[in-house]
Amino acid sequence: VIKIYIIGLICESVFQYSLSTAWDMSTASYTSVSFSVAAQDLSPSNALFKSDGTKMYVLGRTNKTVFQYSLSTAWNVSTASYDSVSFSVNAEETSPSGISFKSDGTKMYIIGSTSDTVFQYSLSTAWDMSTASYDSVSFSVAAQDLSPSNALFKSDGTKMYVLGRTNKMVF
Repeated sequence: VIKIYIIGLICESVFQYSLSTAWDMSTASYTSVSFSVAAQDLSPSNALFKSDGTKMYVLGRTNKTVFQYSLSTAWNVSTASYDSVSFSVNAEETSPSGISFKSDGTKMYIIGSTSDTVFQYSLSTAWDMSTASYDSVSFSVAAQDLSPSNALFKSDGTKMYVLGRTNKMVF
């Protein structure tokens, strides 16, 4: 069964859905499984998972912080628990909206609408937010959009795609 996850900005929870046909949203159904992140942030904007489904990362706009969670059953958010591990991105971006990772978990990217910039971070231990540090590497997308919401990468890292809210375009 294929799963998708939606984060609720108002209700501060990650909701889990199943798709009976891969990549076909018309086959999605809510599984009545969710996990609240309200104790960490009241305005979560994005949630991502480690490739094996045992870790979840939530980007919070209120605290400008990435929070790390463990899932005792891979891909089942009802088994999530907060690791008491977080990483603030406030020094680089005061309105973070998007997060992405390199496929091996050694790089993290944050984008936001204050600076309209993608910021690069390294994790010295893959997937461990307590080992994150800013690389002092960034890329401005302000010429394309003044309110970017996320940046995602091709699996080999050679292409970056930015979703812009102002122009409602993917760059």
